[in-house]
Amino acid sequence: MKAMILAAGRGERMRPLSDRFPKPLLEVGGKPLIVWQIERLVQGGLSDIVINHAHLGHMIEAALGDGSRFGARIRYSPEAQALETAGGIANALPLLGDKPFVVVSADIYTEFAYAGLKPRIEKLQAASDDAIAHLVLTDNPPFHPQGDMGLVDGVVTLDPPRINYGNIAVLHPRIFDGVARGTAMKLFPRLFDYVRQGKVTGEHYRGRWCNIGTPEQLLELDRVLKT
Repeated sequence: MKAMILAAGRGERMRPLSDRFPKPLLEVGGKPLIVWQIERLVQGGLSDIVINHAHLGHMIEAALGDGSRFGARIRYSPEAQALETAGGIANALPLLGDKPFVVVSADIYTEFAYAGLKPRIEKLQAASDDAIAHLVLTDNPPFHPQGDMGLVDGVVTLDPPRINYGNIAVLHPRIFDGVARGTAMKLFPRLFDYVRQGKVTGEHYRGRWCNIGTPEQLLELDRVLKT
């Protein structure tokens, strides 16, 4: 079972901090954001990890290496320019293989237990046309009160009331059929086609989850983790 950490974003709202460091290497609670994710993935039994990068990506590779000190095996999918979420995943498919995999963002902090996604991976692998993705949703944060999608009896919909996509998912590589490597493409428009077909399941996670987009949010999370 493999996981991908999305780390190619430029982090425009995090400037000027992200001018000198890639956003995933900014620290909270004494660790880079991306290290929190790596450690929790390994704790959840997901130690085979692919990381994409673009802006200052060489610094990410230098900081994390092959992942052995975290108990992980890390491989990298470099992008000359960030390819957006779907494009970045499609570009990394040769490293991810042909089975469902976990995808998480490097710039979130969460205490979500990734081990709970293993049955979802196995279910998507066994499914033929019944399901193609599983999403982890959260309460709407203050900066995104309108949410992204609905959830009814464990099936994701586009109907209100909508809650927030938590940047954690299990995806089947079939989602990216026909996407050429190196193509820049957003995930939601492509994924929503499957939502309309009723092929995306979901769960509502109510534990700690923070999307770190600005220096102020970074400082606040750092304060919380150090208290």
